[in-house]
Amino acid sequence: MSSGNDELTVVHVVRHGEVHNPDGVLYGRAPGYHLSELGRKMADRVAEHLAERDVAHVVASPLERAQETAAPIAEAHGLDVAEDARLIEAANIFEGKTFGVGDGALRKPANWKYLTNPFRPSWGEPYVDQVVRMTAALAAARDAARGHEAVCVSHQLPIWVIRSYAERRRLWHDPRRRQCTLASITSFTYRGDEIVSVGYAEPAIDLVPIHLRGGGAKAPKGATKAFGA
Repeated sequence: MSSGNDELTVVHVVRHGEVHNPDGVLYGRAPGYHLSELGRKMADRVAEHLAERDVAHVVASPLERAQETAAPIAEAHGLDVAEDARLIEAANIFEGKTFGVGDGALRKPANWKYLTNPFRPSWGEPYVDQVVRMTAALAAARDAARGHEAVCVSHQLPIWVIRSYAERRRLWHDPRRRQCTLASITSFTYRGDEIVSVGYAEPAIDLVPIHLRGGGAKAPKGATKAFGA
């Protein structure tokens, strides 16, 4: 028989689907940003991918795009979507602005002071603070689904930071190299209270525009920029 110390629990951390963002702003924690039609298809794909899993708890960031991504997952398992503010997007000083050197907030010298320390980072919520809150959120989901599986829907940067921490990598990084595409699933397996493995899946990768699939791919001319995570 298994004791509580060696019981396995899996917490799947899902990044939300594509957001309707025609102005290409860094939406961050701003309210009112919903999934696009494509984003809803991505959410449905994730729900299909997890439909046969032993999911006993679904929880999401309070932001609309996360709640909307979680909805079909929860429905497939006859569950309600819980809310955990600790899963929210990272705070960013450039929220609500377009972000670019030639066409956005970086054109203004007054904003350059926010770019002095990429290791913290100086333009937003410290990486360490994100680790603390995400660790607590995942632990709460684990406790709610002991011996089964839980799903948390969150945002790219917090997901990547907690994965980096779990895999003992430095927290500062090149954002273009994050392995966390839209509607991806980063899965943390716990033995008791300890993370023993991390997995990654992209069930909706065929729906993700090529330039948003990671690896630093350049957006084609005329493509809508995707800001926020």
